[in-house]
Amino acid sequence: MKKIFILLLIPALLPLFSFAQHSDDSKGLADLRMYRDSLLYWGDKLINDDTDVERMNANAGFIKTLVKALKISHSFNFSFDSVKYMTVLNSPDSRFRIFTWHIQYDDGSYRFYGTVQMNTGDKLLMFPMDDYSPFIKNPEDTITNSRKWYGAQYYKIIPVYTEQNPYYVLLGWKGNNVKTTKKVIEVLSFNRDGIPVYGRSVFDGNMKIRKRVVFEYTRQASMLLNYVPDEHLIVFDHLAPSDKKQKGHFDMYGPDLSYDGYRFNNGRWEYVENLDMRNKAQGGDNDYIDPKKQAQIDKAASGGN
Repeated sequence: MKKIFILLLIPALLPLFSFAQHSDDSKGLADLRMYRDSLLYWGDKLINDDTDVERMNANAGFIKTLVKALKISHSFNFSFDSVKYMTVLNSPDSRFRIFTWHIQYDDGSYRFYGTVQMNTGDKLLMFPMDDYSPFIKNPEDTITNSRKWYGAQYYKIIPVYTEQNPYYVLLGWKGNNVKTTKKVIEVLSFNRDGIPVYGRSVFDGNMKIRKRVVFEYTRQASMLLNYVPDEHLIVFDHLAPSDKKQKGHFDMYGPDLSYDGYRFNNGRWEYVENLDMRNKAQGGDNDYIDPKKQAQIDKAASGGN
């Protein structure tokens, strides 16, 4: 029942994300800094407050504050990097930027939030994303929109400029539950009306054509999912169960010390196996660091003060 309530809560907040005029307030920069400080306050609460209700209330405050900030003229050029509780990715062509963050619930599940802000100058144009994950039965086969988003917290954006319709590949962390973690390779594009579309049939091989790629593995493991620009390659750990009899039990899956990937070729991504990743920079789940864990690290580094 709790998760249904959470889904119903979001539409009540969606008017806050609607199209609106930017403010012409000459104190815009000072106001943006004030709102950034408020986001730090609400973000700390949505990560660290004790109960689901408290974190949900903090998230409502976080959303209201973010919308107020983005209504200020030229807010697109203001950095929110110090707000560690959300990630902000700017598209390399400066067409848009995407904000994502999450709440973790007492039962170990997650819910993701986000919005796409377009670079339009004086008018605010943004598209809020409503996490519809529990209702998407086959995410690798499904094209979605902002109201039915397969939620994640993105940490990398890869532009793909094709002759027909450019698109953007997003790498994201998708905490799942007490047993498993997920990561996702998402595709964001815009239709003829400029509306965001999520998912695209551009991932070939590995037994099927995928619209997005989803990985699931034990929460005790760390998974590499990264982009090697010099090779136009998305590389990731090959995930396998520790025992072949556990196939399909993803809480038993983890990296097996081999690497696979998707290599870009003529507008599409072709699956490749057994990549040689020696002497290449690697990373794991710390490509995205859970802000609650980061807060603990920071506290320890400061001597607990």
